[in-house]
Amino acid sequence: MKRLFSILAITGLMTFGSVQAQDSTAVTATEQVEEVAASDDVVAISTDDVAKEEVTFTQAIKKRFIEGGPAFMGIVLLCLILGLAIAIERIIYLNLSTTNTKKLVNDVESALNSGGVDAAKEVARNTTGPVASIFYQGLDRYSHGLESAEKSVVAYGGVQMGQLEKNVSWISLFIALAPMLGFMGTVIGMIEAFDQIQSAGSMEPSLVAGGIKVALLTTVFGLIVAIILQIFYNYITAKIDSIVNDMEDASISLIDILSDYSKK
Repeated sequence: MKRLFSILAITGLMTFGSVQAQDSTAVTATEQVEEVAASDDVVAISTDDVAKEEVTFTQAIKKRFIEGGPAFMGIVLLCLILGLAIAIERIIYLNLSTTNTKKLVNDVESALNSGGVDAAKEVARNTTGPVASIFYQGLDRYSHGLESAEKSVVAYGGVQMGQLEKNVSWISLFIALAPMLGFMGTVIGMIEAFDQIQSAGSMEPSLVAGGIKVALLTTVFGLIVAIILQIFYNYITAKIDSIVNDMEDASISLIDILSDYSKK
């Protein structure tokens, strides 16, 4: 539930931020038009020319988005917002899960040699991250034997891996869904364009150009959403692989440390 609330909160903040940015852009453009109209030196410049000069990238994207139609463009935008919300939540979680494994291994080994298993467990308990959690589980089961500790490390490592990969499949779903929705919007737009040709009884470029342009906009936005989410997805998977490799190396080091400790 906490992760669900965090995803919803991030989505709300992103939506609110985009609305605020659009409002501030609109206010700035209005103020600049008023200043130009009030200036005696540029009386000859028309309001339409100023408006054309003040069109920003965000306004152009917004205009194209509206031209694409709310039906499919709204769904594509929802895929982007949800995908980014999940990606940001995963990036924050993975960064918080990153641990200096070499330092942790050295601290656990020193505590184990000086204060025994309880001291090593205390070090693992006071350290954040999945590697420390795996260490704590292995040390906690050491009283049942080295083999039991090793099985606990392997089993809990799988649990931690599942936590790292949680909700990542939703990002891949949105990556596949966004361009598919765009293609569907394009196909439906082309069908509507041919319906207009059939109704008019003639093939006039001006008659179908607008419909074809609108149809292609859905594909463009779908591909843009997929590209953005794919970048985040690759970063997240690379981060997960790095943490998993650290978990495996640290787990092997822990078993070796416990094996040496049991021989003393």
